[in-house]
Amino acid sequence: MLSTELARRLLDAGLNWSPLPGDRFVVDRPALGEEVFYLADMTVEVHTFVGGSVIGFNGVTEWALDSVNLEETLWLPREDQLRAVLGHDFVGLGMQGREYAVVALVEGASQTFVHPDAEEAYGLALLAVLRGRG
Repeated sequence: MLSTELARRLLDAGLNWSPLPGDRFVVDRPALGEEVFYLADMTVEVHTFVGGSVIGFNGVTEWALDSVNLEETLWLPREDQLRAVLGHDFVGLGMQGREYAVVALVEGASQTFVHPDAEEAYGLALLAVLRGRG
C-alpha cells in the first residue's frame, strides 16, 4: 500500500483526487492516526454540496465522526490508479532482484524507480513525472 508520506508528496506535486467507490484514504488528522478507510456505497460515501464535497461516514459507530471535508483527507491511490495517471509516460514494470522497477518517461527521458512495494515504485515514478510537468 502506498505510504501516507508518499501520498502527501504526490498531493503537493499536484495529484488531484476525484473520489470513487473502492478508493482508499486516510483522514489527515493526528487523532485518527494511520487508519485507512475505503469509499463504499452505503458505508463511506462522497456527498457533494454547493460549498464543496464531504465524505460521509454512514453508520460508522466506532468513530465520533459524521463527515469530513474532502480537503482533510489524503488519497492512497492503488497500483492501477497510479499507472492510469502515469498514462503515456508509463513505459513498463519489471523486477530488479527482489524489488519492483517502474520505468517512466520523465521530461522525455526514460528513468527507473525501484522499491520493494510495487505501489511505492509507481508512486515514486509518478512523483518524478508530476514534478517534471510542473
